[in-house]
Amino acid sequence: MLQLLKALQASVLVKVAGLFFLLLVLCIPLARIDDLNRARGESQREAAHELAESYAGPQTMVGPVLLVPYVERWMEPLRDAQGKVIGQAPQSKEMTHAVFPDKLNIDGSMATQERYRGIFRIPFYTLTAALDGGFAGFDPRSVPHSESDSSIEFRAPLVAFHVSDLRGLDGSPALTIEGEALRFRQRVPGLPDHATYADGIHAPLSGAALAAWQTGKPLAFDMKLSLVGQDTLSMVPIAEETTAHLKSPWAHPSFGGRFLATQRQVTPQGFDAHWRVSSLVTTAREQVRAGLAGGEGDAAQNAAAAVVRTASTPRHVSGPLQTFDVSLAQPVNVYSMSTRAGKYGALFIGLVLMAAFMFELFRKLRLHPVQYGLVGLSIALFFLLLLALSEKFAFHFAYAGAAGASVALLAVYFSAVLGGWQRGLSFAAFVALLYGALYGLLASESNALLLGALLIFGMLATLMLVTRKVDWYALSRRNEAAPVTSTATVDA
Repeated sequence: MLQLLKALQASVLVKVAGLFFLLLVLCIPLARIDDLNRARGESQREAAHELAESYAGPQTMVGPVLLVPYVERWMEPLRDAQGKVIGQAPQSKEMTHAVFPDKLNIDGSMATQERYRGIFRIPFYTLTAALDGGFAGFDPRSVPHSESDSSIEFRAPLVAFHVSDLRGLDGSPALTIEGEALRFRQRVPGLPDHATYADGIHAPLSGAALAAWQTGKPLAFDMKLSLVGQDTLSMVPIAEETTAHLKSPWAHPSFGGRFLATQRQVTPQGFDAHWRVSSLVTTAREQVRAGLAGGEGDAAQNAAAAVVRTASTPRHVSGPLQTFDVSLAQPVNVYSMSTRAGKYGALFIGLVLMAAFMFELFRKLRLHPVQYGLVGLSIALFFLLLLALSEKFAFHFAYAGAAGASVALLAVYFSAVLGGWQRGLSFAAFVALLYGALYGLLASESNALLLGALLIFGMLATLMLVTRKVDWYALSRRNEAAPVTSTATVDA
């Protein structure tokens, strides 16, 4: 029995099987570190949500839209029990007609800042923008009648404007139409309380602006706006032709939404982007009509009893609100980077254990399973150290610090285990090379799969070439015959 145990102890196959089992065990702390990383990422999202609740959230900008309230009146016949007409009863209903701009141009700049919630930094912007354009002259005949033989009585029109978080308005927007300065007020009258855009702001037409509207003249408008928001600014293309120009010192923008920027320039000094969207390629206006009518959310439906009507409005408007967006992306999200690094944890532990095993075979040393376990655990703790340091320092500094500490620890440890500084430093150099390769994978996200595949293939090819002439059976017999020697007594 004793001889059998010695044979198993010396067997290379048993040693390799033990290393595979150790690798599986070390995946447990890697999984716990990954759980911690995800929890910290969720805490960051909660911090962003808390700042949105207490300050301002992402902004979606809709408007300006000219709303014309009116009352439609008609006579409805009264019938007796036999169905005979015995008289006429007056009927009426209040409705609103929406007029969208012919042209809308948005020209603005986004000053940026970062706000803190605990250790988390959340990007905010202050948009300073000028909006200009014009509404076509109002033609009463363009308003459809919903009842036959009805008459329409128009009331004073108003300009409505909506942002998703009104707390972000820095002062009242300044609106000028036909030289008349109009003052904004809270909410949008004439809309159902549950309408998506009822909680916006409105400016009644007055003075020269009202007189021009009454005579059917086109209305040119000019609007100045200052708006604070978190992370993302979305703009709805509601005009026949919507153009926008935004610039910012933020060097890491992310363009999204239904329509990407037609022109954009991103430099270390910031970005400069242009959009141009025609009403021919978007249903945004129909979606806004549905929202004014009292539909729910961005996928609102325009029901038959809607208070906002035009002849071209479809019966159903669905899907997310069509916008063009720009977001202040963080250049390096430490939690996503740490998560990506952790995905290579098992591979890295396996490669380091493989290197230690090669030292054991070719240097005729004996390493104890506890020593293998300590080496693998030191690699696993690198990912925890990386997460902790990246919350306090820039990611590249955090990575260099965690990798440097891990390499230094392994250099000192293996200098003693392998019986000499030269061996310890060569092993540490191999680990440093692995860390360098990992950083290359993280820094080149678009080529990560290719680089990772090449790394694995290269390591496997090196192992196969180095061991291509090894007689594994003879090696096992030699290990069986050799006395067990403590690594502490092996000369350098």
